[in-house]
Amino acid sequence: MKLTIERLGHLGDGIAPGPIFVPRTLPGEVVEGELDGSTLAAPRILEPSADRVKAPCTHYGQCGGCALQHASDGFVAAWKQEVVQTALAAQGISTLFRPISTSPALSRRRAVLAGRRTKKGVIVGFHGRASGTLVPVPGCRLLRPEILGCLPALEAMVTAGGSRKGELAMTVTVSDAGADVLVTGGKPLEGELRATLAGIAETHGLARLTWGDEVVALRLPPTQSFGPARVVPPPGAFLQATAEGEAALLAAVIEAVGPARRIVDLFAGAGTFALPLAATAEVHAVEGDAAMVKALDRGWREAEGLKRVTAESRDLFRRPLHATEFKGIDAVVIDPPRAGAEAQVAELARAGVPVIAMISCNPVTFARDAKALVEAGYRVDWVQVVDQFRWSTHVEMAARLSRDI
Repeated sequence: MKLTIERLGHLGDGIAPGPIFVPRTLPGEVVEGELDGSTLAAPRILEPSADRVKAPCTHYGQCGGCALQHASDGFVAAWKQEVVQTALAAQGISTLFRPISTSPALSRRRAVLAGRRTKKGVIVGFHGRASGTLVPVPGCRLLRPEILGCLPALEAMVTAGGSRKGELAMTVTVSDAGADVLVTGGKPLEGELRATLAGIAETHGLARLTWGDEVVALRLPPTQSFGPARVVPPPGAFLQATAEGEAALLAAVIEAVGPARRIVDLFAGAGTFALPLAATAEVHAVEGDAAMVKALDRGWREAEGLKRVTAESRDLFRRPLHATEFKGIDAVVIDPPRAGAEAQVAELARAGVPVIAMISCNPVTFARDAKALVEAGYRVDWVQVVDQFRWSTHVEMAARLSRDI
């Protein structure tokens, strides 16, 4: 079957009329192959796009960690921005788009790798594309060198605490003090295993090693720097994927809130935005995870030169801040998970806070929530797309919404 690719789908596959999905192809390309259901398996590129490039990573053919290494940086940037524009247009919204900010190669500071014991030893890596097969990735072009440097430690952990019947999930986060590792899915933590794991952490210089829900080794507090504050997040806590991406989002938030003196930060995490904003404003940070709230509060108390920060643990899906709780607030920062924040946005629409800095990792829910605010009298002043998940189909954005007082 011979086909011409019309567009790219939201998972990064090329789509031909039918629709027929053709993996790792680009719009305008002419391909042929055998049809398997609605997918053209193992396509041959007859007429390549001018945007097709050689994948920079030797693992790309097998690894499922990246989806768009065969496309030029310019194409990916334009496509990701178009995804956000299309989502907003579907809700009747158009606005100014600022140039995209893309994180460089070798910049991912947090990753979840899988580990499994085999007859011949162990494998640590990412899953193959649409496959349960594990692919070792020692030359990965996505991860920071500090994470790649942890591979021997992770392999030793799989040998000591893994089984051939299951798979370990290993979250590795680069901290100011070294690698912070959380392992789940391993054997029960008993005496001999505990000692072995502690020895691995010491030998390989890990800052912290957590096995399941127990800290096995703590060589140094794995701090993260949020403005002038140093925070020790709980094991496996959310962190922006790259330092460059976090900096771009923070710059957009700071510009959006402007000279605000009283700010509410919703879905505040461990203080990514709240603590830097406290350099010039009083901040009330709200987050559903009590451990992250505790870490944020301690980071503020131990920092110098920050204005008052109050932190509250609250489920914003079941119990959003009521409109009346925003009285006297100059600006709101909201950074919800992929599901968006429909209930909280409804209260924000009623509250009428002058400025909202909205962060999102899902263009569809972002557009839905933005529409609710626009219908309440807000305007979307600008959108900044941030691509910190390089070579993936993941899209993040920051936006400023404001209304006349």
